[in-house]
Amino acid sequence: MLTTILRDAAELARVARPQGASGRPTLRDTLLHDGFAVLALTRVRELARRWRVPGVNRFLRLAQTALYGIEIGKDVQLGEGVCFVHTIGTVIGGDARLGARVRLLGNVTIGTAKDNGYPVIGDDVTIGSGARVLGPVTIGRGATIGANAVVLTDIPDFAVAVGVPAVVRSPVRARGVE
Repeated sequence: MLTTILRDAAELARVARPQGASGRPTLRDTLLHDGFAVLALTRVRELARRWRVPGVNRFLRLAQTALYGIEIGKDVQLGEGVCFVHTIGTVIGGDARLGARVRLLGNVTIGTAKDNGYPVIGDDVTIGSGARVLGPVTIGRGATIGANAVVLTDIPDFAVAVGVPAVVRSPVRARGVE
C-alpha cells in the first residue's frame, strides 16, 4: 500500500502543478495538496477493508467528508494518481471506476441516476467543475468533460463533451497519433 501511495504522489507531482507555476513540482507541493490527502485516505480505507478492520473505513470516510467535503463510496476504484483539484462537493458513488491520472475539478458527481450501473472513466480524463457523469457509461481515454455537463451516454477517446445532456463537440487528437 505504501508503494501505491508513493506512486500516487509521484503522479500528482507530475500532473497536478497549477498552470503558469514556475519551477518543477516538489514533494512538499504534493504532500500538502488536499487532493493527495483524500487519495491517501482512500488508499488506507481500501487497505482497512481488505484486512477487515472494523470501523476504520467508516471513520475515514466521515473524516474525508468533514475535512475535505468529498464523498467516495467504499466500492469505488481509483486509478493511480487521480487528482482532486478541488475536493468540495465531489461525490463518487457505487462501484464507479476511475482510471489513472483522472483530474476532477470541484463539485463533480459520478454515480447513477436510476440504480442501473456506474461509470467507467478511462485514463487521463479531465472532468470540469459541476459536471455530472451518471449511469453505466464509459468515458474514453483522454476525454474532457466540460463544466456543468451532464453525461448520460458513452464518450469516445480524446473527445470533448459539453452541455445538458452532454454531446461531443469536438474530438481531440492524441498527441503523437495521426
